[in-house]
Amino acid sequence: MRLSIIVPVLNEAAGIAAALARLAPLLDRGAELIVVDGGSDDDTVARARPLASHVIGAPRGRGAQMHRGAEIARGDVLLFLHADTVLPEAADRLVLDGLARSGRAWGRFDVAIAGRHPLLAAVARMMNLRSRLTGIATGDQAMFATRAAYDSAGGFADIALMEDIALSRRLRRLGPPLCLRARALTSGRRWERGGVVRTIVLMWALRFLFWCGVSPDRLARWYGYAPRLEA
Repeated sequence: MRLSIIVPVLNEAAGIAAALARLAPLLDRGAELIVVDGGSDDDTVARARPLASHVIGAPRGRGAQMHRGAEIARGDVLLFLHADTVLPEAADRLVLDGLARSGRAWGRFDVAIAGRHPLLAAVARMMNLRSRLTGIATGDQAMFATRAAYDSAGGFADIALMEDIALSRRLRRLGPPLCLRARALTSGRRWERGGVVRTIVLMWALRFLFWCGVSPDRLARWYGYAPRLEA
Protein backbone atom coordinates (compact mmCIF):
# COMPACT_ATOMS: atom_id res chain seq x y z
CA MET A 1 0.00 0.00 0.00
CA ARG A 2 1.09 3.55 -0.69
CA LEU A 3 0.68 6.40 1.79
CA SER A 4 -0.42 9.92 0.85
CA ILE A 5 0.28 12.63 3.44
CA ILE A 6 -1.95 15.70 3.16
CA VAL A 7 -0.91 18.92 4.92
CA PRO A 8 -3.26 21.94 5.01
CA VAL A 9 -1.39 25.24 5.38
CA LEU A 10 -2.06 28.94 5.77
CA ASN A 11 0.73 31.48 6.29
CA GLU A 12 3.20 28.89 7.58
CA ALA A 13 6.30 30.34 5.90
CA ALA A 14 8.28 30.48 9.13
CA GLY A 15 8.16 26.74 9.72
CA ILE A 16 6.92 24.97 6.62
CA ALA A 17 10.34 24.04 5.21
CA ALA A 18 11.40 22.37 8.45
CA ALA A 19 8.04 20.63 8.79
CA LEU A 20 8.21 19.16 5.29
CA ALA A 21 11.90 18.30 5.53
CA ARG A 22 11.09 16.00 8.44
CA LEU A 23 8.89 13.99 6.08
CA ALA A 24 11.68 13.39 3.54
CA PRO A 25 12.46 9.84 4.78
CA LEU A 26 8.83 8.88 4.19
CA LEU A 27 8.97 10.25 0.65
CA ASP A 28 12.16 8.29 0.06
CA ARG A 29 10.20 5.15 0.97
CA GLY A 30 7.46 5.96 -1.53
CA ALA A 31 4.99 8.21 0.30
CA GLU A 32 3.29 11.05 -1.52
CA LEU A 33 3.23 14.51 0.10
CA ILE A 34 0.47 16.95 -0.82
CA VAL A 35 0.47 20.49 0.58
CA VAL A 36 -2.84 22.32 0.28
CA ASP A 37 -2.64 26.09 0.68
CA GLY A 38 -5.68 28.06 1.80
CA GLY A 39 -4.60 31.39 0.34
CA SER A 40 -1.37 32.30 2.13
CA ASP A 41 -0.07 35.84 1.64
CA ASP A 42 3.47 34.96 2.68
CA ASP A 43 6.13 32.64 1.17
CA THR A 44 4.49 29.38 2.28
CA VAL A 45 3.83 28.07 -1.23
CA ALA A 46 7.28 28.97 -2.58
CA ARG A 47 9.02 27.31 0.37
CA ALA A 48 6.84 24.20 0.22
CA ARG A 49 7.06 23.51 -3.49
CA PRO A 50 10.61 22.03 -3.60
CA LEU A 51 9.83 19.67 -0.70
CA ALA A 52 6.41 18.30 -1.66
CA SER A 53 5.06 16.00 -4.34
CA HIS A 54 2.26 18.49 -5.05
CA VAL A 55 1.39 21.97 -3.82
CA ILE A 56 -2.17 23.02 -4.65
CA GLY A 57 -4.68 25.64 -3.60
CA ALA A 58 -8.14 25.25 -2.09
CA PRO A 59 -10.78 27.38 -0.38
CA ARG A 60 -9.59 28.41 3.07
CA GLY A 61 -10.52 26.06 5.90
CA ARG A 62 -8.93 22.82 7.04
CA GLY A 63 -11.90 20.67 6.04
CA ALA A 64 -12.02 22.02 2.50
CA GLN A 65 -8.25 21.98 2.12
CA MET A 66 -7.79 18.41 3.33
CA HIS A 67 -10.66 17.15 1.20
CA ARG A 68 -9.13 18.79 -1.86
CA GLY A 69 -5.84 17.09 -1.12
CA ALA A 70 -7.61 13.75 -0.76
CA GLU A 71 -9.26 14.23 -4.15
CA ILE A 72 -5.93 14.27 -5.96
CA ALA A 73 -4.08 11.79 -3.73
CA ARG A 74 -2.94 8.56 -5.34
CA GLY A 75 -2.25 6.59 -2.17
CA ASP A 76 -4.19 3.65 -0.80
CA VAL A 77 -4.02 5.25 2.67
CA LEU A 78 -4.50 8.95 3.42
CA LEU A 79 -2.84 10.62 6.42
CA PHE A 80 -3.88 14.14 7.40
CA LEU A 81 -1.17 16.13 9.14
CA HIS A 82 -1.32 19.62 10.62
CA ALA A 83 1.71 21.73 9.78
CA ASP A 84 2.59 22.16 13.46
CA THR A 85 2.46 18.42 14.25
CA VAL A 86 5.48 16.11 14.03
CA LEU A 87 4.94 12.45 13.21
CA PRO A 88 6.75 9.75 15.20
CA GLU A 89 9.67 7.97 13.63
CA ALA A 90 8.75 5.54 10.84
CA ALA A 91 5.16 6.71 10.95
CA ASP A 92 4.52 5.36 7.45
CA ARG A 93 5.41 1.84 8.50
CA LEU A 94 3.43 2.10 11.71
CA VAL A 95 0.31 3.14 9.78
CA LEU A 96 0.55 0.71 6.87
CA ASP A 97 1.63 -2.28 8.96
CA GLY A 98 -0.89 -1.46 11.68
CA LEU A 99 -3.82 -1.29 9.29
CA ALA A 100 -2.74 -4.49 7.57
CA ARG A 101 -2.34 -6.43 10.82
CA SER A 102 -5.47 -5.14 12.51
CA GLY A 103 -7.79 -5.22 9.53
CA ARG A 104 -9.10 -1.81 10.54
CA ALA A 105 -9.90 0.93 8.07
CA TRP A 106 -8.81 4.07 9.89
CA GLY A 107 -7.03 5.35 12.96
CA ARG A 108 -4.81 7.91 14.61
CA PHE A 109 -1.69 8.29 16.75
CA ASP A 110 -1.52 9.11 20.40
CA VAL A 111 -0.57 12.75 20.88
CA ALA A 112 1.94 14.64 22.98
CA ILE A 113 1.79 18.43 23.33
CA ALA A 114 4.96 20.50 23.18
CA GLY A 115 5.19 23.38 25.63
CA ARG A 116 6.29 24.51 29.06
CA HIS A 117 3.04 24.38 30.98
CA PRO A 118 2.95 21.38 33.36
CA LEU A 119 -0.70 20.65 32.53
CA LEU A 120 -0.01 19.96 28.84
CA ALA A 121 1.11 16.38 29.54
CA ALA A 122 -2.15 15.76 31.39
CA VAL A 123 -4.14 17.30 28.54
CA ALA A 124 -2.48 14.92 26.09
CA ARG A 125 -3.22 11.92 28.29
CA MET A 126 -6.87 12.96 28.52
CA MET A 127 -7.09 13.38 24.75
CA ASN A 128 -5.65 9.92 24.15
CA LEU A 129 -7.87 8.28 26.75
CA ARG A 130 -10.99 10.03 25.50
CA SER A 131 -10.20 8.95 21.96
CA ARG A 132 -9.87 5.32 23.00
CA LEU A 133 -13.14 5.42 24.92
CA THR A 134 -15.19 7.24 22.31
CA GLY A 135 -13.62 6.17 19.01
CA ILE A 136 -13.30 9.85 18.05
CA ALA A 137 -10.02 11.29 16.80
CA THR A 138 -8.84 14.87 16.42
CA GLY A 139 -6.66 16.50 13.81
CA ASP A 140 -3.79 16.86 16.29
CA GLN A 141 -3.59 13.06 16.37
CA ALA A 142 -2.71 12.79 12.65
CA MET A 143 -5.80 10.91 11.51
CA PHE A 144 -5.45 8.36 8.72
CA ALA A 145 -7.82 6.19 6.72
CA THR A 146 -7.81 3.87 3.77
CA ARG A 147 -8.95 5.48 0.57
CA ALA A 148 -11.99 3.20 0.52
CA ALA A 149 -12.99 4.13 4.07
CA TYR A 150 -12.46 7.84 3.49
CA ASP A 151 -14.61 7.79 0.37
CA SER A 152 -17.27 5.65 2.03
CA ALA A 153 -17.47 8.11 4.95
CA GLY A 154 -17.84 11.06 2.59
CA GLY A 155 -14.54 12.71 3.42
CA PHE A 156 -13.97 15.93 5.32
CA ALA A 157 -16.92 18.29 5.34
CA ASP A 158 -16.42 21.89 4.30
CA ILE A 159 -17.31 23.29 7.71
CA ALA A 160 -15.69 26.01 9.80
CA LEU A 161 -14.81 23.86 12.81
CA MET A 162 -15.07 20.27 14.07
CA GLU A 163 -14.33 18.73 10.67
CA ASP A 164 -12.21 16.08 12.39
CA ILE A 165 -14.97 15.17 14.85
CA ALA A 166 -17.56 14.98 12.09
CA LEU A 167 -15.41 12.67 9.98
CA SER A 168 -14.55 10.49 12.98
CA ARG A 169 -18.23 9.94 13.67
CA ARG A 170 -18.80 8.71 10.12
CA LEU A 171 -15.67 6.57 10.06
CA ARG A 172 -16.65 5.04 13.39
CA ARG A 173 -19.69 3.52 11.69
CA LEU A 174 -17.27 1.47 9.58
CA GLY A 175 -15.46 0.17 12.65
CA PRO A 176 -13.33 1.33 15.59
CA PRO A 177 -10.12 3.27 14.97
CA LEU A 178 -6.64 1.82 15.16
CA CYS A 179 -5.16 3.73 18.13
CA LEU A 180 -1.39 3.72 17.69
CA ARG A 181 0.53 4.39 20.91
CA ALA A 182 3.43 6.06 19.10
CA ARG A 183 3.03 9.77 19.71
CA ALA A 184 2.62 12.61 17.27
CA LEU A 185 4.02 15.79 18.80
CA THR A 186 1.81 18.82 18.32
CA SER A 187 2.38 22.44 19.20
CA GLY A 188 0.98 23.71 22.48
CA ARG A 189 0.87 27.31 21.29
CA ARG A 190 -2.92 27.61 21.23
CA TRP A 191 -3.14 26.12 24.75
CA GLU A 192 -0.54 28.47 26.18
CA ARG A 193 -1.84 31.50 24.29
CA GLY A 194 -5.41 31.05 25.47
CA GLY A 195 -4.61 29.62 28.89
CA VAL A 196 -4.51 25.86 29.38
CA VAL A 197 -7.48 25.54 31.75
CA ARG A 198 -9.57 28.01 29.77
CA THR A 199 -8.79 26.18 26.51
CA ILE A 200 -9.72 22.81 28.04
CA VAL A 201 -13.08 24.16 29.17
CA LEU A 202 -13.67 25.89 25.83
CA MET A 203 -12.90 22.80 23.74
CA TRP A 204 -15.09 20.54 25.86
CA ALA A 205 -17.90 23.07 25.64
CA LEU A 206 -17.57 23.40 21.87
CA ARG A 207 -17.62 19.62 21.40
CA PHE A 208 -20.68 19.29 23.61
CA LEU A 209 -22.48 22.02 21.69
CA PHE A 210 -21.53 20.42 18.38
CA TRP A 211 -22.96 17.14 19.66
CA CYS A 212 -26.13 19.06 20.56
CA GLY A 213 -26.42 20.32 16.99
CA VAL A 214 -25.03 23.86 17.16
CA SER A 215 -23.71 24.86 13.73
CA PRO A 216 -19.93 24.80 13.12
CA ASP A 217 -20.06 28.41 11.86
CA ARG A 218 -21.47 29.61 15.17
CA LEU A 219 -18.96 27.50 17.11
CA ALA A 220 -16.13 28.95 15.04
CA ARG A 221 -17.14 32.47 16.00
CA TRP A 222 -17.23 31.47 19.66
CA TYR A 223 -13.84 29.82 19.25
CA GLY A 224 -12.45 33.15 18.14
CA TYR A 225 -12.46 33.31 14.36
CA ALA A 226 -14.94 33.77 11.57
CA PRO A 227 -15.54 31.06 8.94
CA ARG A 228 -13.04 31.16 6.07
CA LEU A 229 -10.60 33.36 7.97
CA GLU A 230 -8.29 30.66 9.34
CA ALA A 231 -7.07 27.27 8.21
